[in-house]
Amino acid sequence: NLQESESENKLDGETASDSESKSEFGGSSPVPTSDDTPEVLNRALSNLSSRWKNWWVRGILTLAMITFFFIIIYLGPMVLMTIVMCVQIKCFHEIITIGYNVYHSYDLPWFRTLSWYFLLCVNYFFYGETVTDYFFTLVQREEPLRILSKYHRFISFALYLTGFCMFVLSLVKKHYRLQFYMFGWTHVTLLIVVTQSHLIIHNLFEGMIWFIVPISCVICNDIMAYMFGFFFGRTPLIKLSPKKTWEGFIGGFFSTVLFGLLLSYVMSGYRCFTCPVEFNNDTNSFTVDCEPSELFQLQEYNIPVVLQSVVGWKTVRMYPFQIHSIALSTFASLIGPFGGFFASGFKRAFKIKDFANTIPGHGGIMDRFDCQYLMATFVNVYIASFIRGPNPSKLIQQFLTLRPDQQLHIFNTLKAHLVDRGILGSLEDA
Repeated sequence: NLQESESENKLDGETASDSESKSEFGGSSPVPTSDDTPEVLNRALSNLSSRWKNWWVRGILTLAMITFFFIIIYLGPMVLMTIVMCVQIKCFHEIITIGYNVYHSYDLPWFRTLSWYFLLCVNYFFYGETVTDYFFTLVQREEPLRILSKYHRFISFALYLTGFCMFVLSLVKKHYRLQFYMFGWTHVTLLIVVTQSHLIIHNLFEGMIWFIVPISCVICNDIMAYMFGFFFGRTPLIKLSPKKTWEGFIGGFFSTVLFGLLLSYVMSGYRCFTCPVEFNNDTNSFTVDCEPSELFQLQEYNIPVVLQSVVGWKTVRMYPFQIHSIALSTFASLIGPFGGFFASGFKRAFKIKDFANTIPGHGGIMDRFDCQYLMATFVNVYIASFIRGPNPSKLIQQFLTLRPDQQLHIFNTLKAHLVDRGILGSLEDA
């Protein structure tokens, strides 16, 4: 049997000496980690135990990141979109670097070059789709953009096909299997990081509240689960993350749901958060201004009879979006952490502590966004399933770009439909 398996390997151009075929990822050295805590904090916290030192380092850096988050929110949606792209590139770099460090001894040709090329291709495809979808008027007005939009998918496919051919030409005898491992590594990374980061951008264009509330719920759950686990944690939650406890998990859930309700109440009253991002053709600029939808208008709800005696109220006034925020915060608390557990399993598989050491006490950027990407996918699916409907402004924009005969045909069709339903006649009578 051993001789047969060796002969089969030789038919593929491989030999029994290939370590990747014998021990999967064996022979690789784990990515080194080091303490990158700023020297100022090391000196200030030198008298504390490692447990409390880590608590203070994480706390101080968390406050710094939250402050930075508030600043970029203040700068507006375009800056937020740029930050999302930067985070995406950094997360992709961290994961690809792990793969490169694992396989660096094989000196595979074009691995990094092709990885970054595929990142460029996928971003070109997604950003082109986003621009065409949300800024149709701007695209149709500019001749170069109109041409790129018309042939966008063909250009994207041609770019990807070029990379695919380059990969095939880069195959080296005795390392076929390993190179296909890395080809798969790159594409799975693109699926996890790039695809979901563009879902974040789509959520952002639906209104900044769909971007800020989910991200804030994940941050709140991470902080409160850590706090409850630090002070009250006794019961281990999952073997992948020994420090996670049931006390932290449950405490984080209730804290996040309450936080989501309060944050949604505050943000629902501001148009800059609730209105979708649109391109104003008259001012040639991006605007966030609209008449708030029913989701963001206060309504009165009856409190269940069972709870009336407890709270002492029969009705309560709240925004409908707050009800949706319960679903968002529940997902962030109960399912979102599994993104972190998945990342923990990934890191254990490669015997590394963190994806990188970019943020002292927190690891790499990917360590902070492992749950965010899963959350972004849920929010995008939630909006498409329960929130988003036909957008009249987009339909009108597309209607105006048609030829006059096409516009006239649509007008007559719509008029006949309204007359048949009796709507047009009633409007004329009024």
